[in-house]
Parts: sequence; C-alpha cells; structure tokens
Amino acid sequence: MTTGHTESDGERLQKVLARAGLASRRRAEELIVAGRIRVNGEVAVLGRRVDPGRDTIELDGVRVVSDTTLVHYLLNKPRGVMSTSSDPEGRPTVVELVPAEPRVFSVGRLDLDTEGLIVLTNDGELAHRLMHPSHGVEKEYYAEVDGVPTPATLRRLREGVELDDGITAPAKVRLVDQQPGSGVRGSSIVAVILHEGRKRQVRRMCAAVGHPVERLVRVRIGPIADRSLTPGQWRPLSTAEVRALDAATQGKVLNDAG
Repeated sequence: MTTGHTESDGERLQKVLARAGLASRRRAEELIVAGRIRVNGEVAVLGRRVDPGRDTIELDGVRVVSDTTLVHYLLNKPRGVMSTSSDPEGRPTVVELVPAEPRVFSVGRLDLDTEGLIVLTNDGELAHRLMHPSHGVEKEYYAEVDGVPTPATLRRLREGVELDDGITAPAKVRLVDQQPGSGVRGSSIVAVILHEGRKRQVRRMCAAVGHPVERLVRVRIGPIADRSLTPGQWRPLSTAEVRALDAATQGKVLNDAG
C-alpha cells in the first residue's frame, strides 16, 4: 500500500501494536526484532513509525487491526429478524440490535427464520474475505429436522446432494441427538458444517433427502462460537477473535503471539 507519509510521521509501531491489544509494548518490540511484523509487505524494524489508518500491519502474515475506528460485533440473531440494514416491510433488522454508531453491516446473511451467530462490522476488508467463496471459511449449523436420518442419508449429505443449482460440495455432517417428538417419525438434531454458502442451503439439502428442517441455528463461524449469547444479545469480538477470523480466511490457525 502506498501511504504518502514519511518514516518520521505517525506513531511508533510497538505502541500501535500494544494499543491494538496484540501484546505489551515490550513484547511488541520482541516481535519486531524477531522479524514477525510486516508493514505494507516489508519486514519492520525497531523505530518504525506507522499511520494506523493507512498502513497495513501484519503479524506472521495475518493482519493486525490497528485502526481504532473499526468495530466487530458478534450477534445471536433471533428468528424473525432480517440480516439487512433496512427492510421496506418494516421488519426488525440486525443493525437495530447493535450500537447505532459507527454504522455497521452484516457479514453474509441468515434467512429470516434462521437463528444464530452473525458478524456485524464496518471492516470492509475482513467482510470481503469472509464472504468470498474462494476462502471457504467453515460455518456450522444445528438443524432440527423431521425424522431421524439413517447412516446412508447422512452419508449422502456429506458427499453431496443434487439441488436445482447443482450438487453441493462435500460437508461434515453428524447426528447430534434424536427425540420422539410429536410427529410420527419424531425429530432429530443434525450438525452440518459447510464451506460454501448457497441460499437456504442447509434447508434445501435436508429437504432433498426427506428430512425437512423445523428449526435452524448457526452455532459457529470459522473459529468463533459462543453458546453464552442468548437470542438478541451481542458482544464485541476480541482482538484475538478478529485475528483468528482473518487467519481463517487464509486457511491458517493462529499460534499465540507469545
């Protein structure tokens, strides 16, 4: 990235790293000396000054969010709430459940009747990478379905199901629980982990194998999960969680900075 500022401008790199919550200032200096920090693609040296709003800073090839204007929220979307910034029909939206300022947008969508975790942010770079199909960040869903899938049916879901827009990519699928329920066939809970994100994909996959979804909840986005959030609750993502999401878009699992 071309920054247009000189080495004497900005703040000391180790101070910016510490403020970003990455490490103490002393530990940040050690990371710089070890050659693990890059600024705009170049290995940084002690004494380097940066502009957090313009320079790209990385630790071990994963971006450090140093721009203090960026926010990242994790929301447990309730059923009946739209995953949009506004709705012409006046239905409630996810952005109404988080702080109004700064303005944020949802990363991807959950159907109106689907519940669970969704990220809202004003960080366009992270959002683009999380939503781009080529990065294939895992998303895990718990689907309560009609009936109990047989091992052969679960295998079909894992290997790919023919839908009207083509066969689905291989998925990780397991039976979590089964219960008698009120229907003739009872019901069960199936965990489905996808790398792709077609519209209403889990619902269509389950319907295609004869087990319609009665309730659908997203419980994980890449490395991020939080069973303590109740529907409608949100919290900021930590520095470590944002870095872990960034790393997931590159197929990496982070080691601790220490």
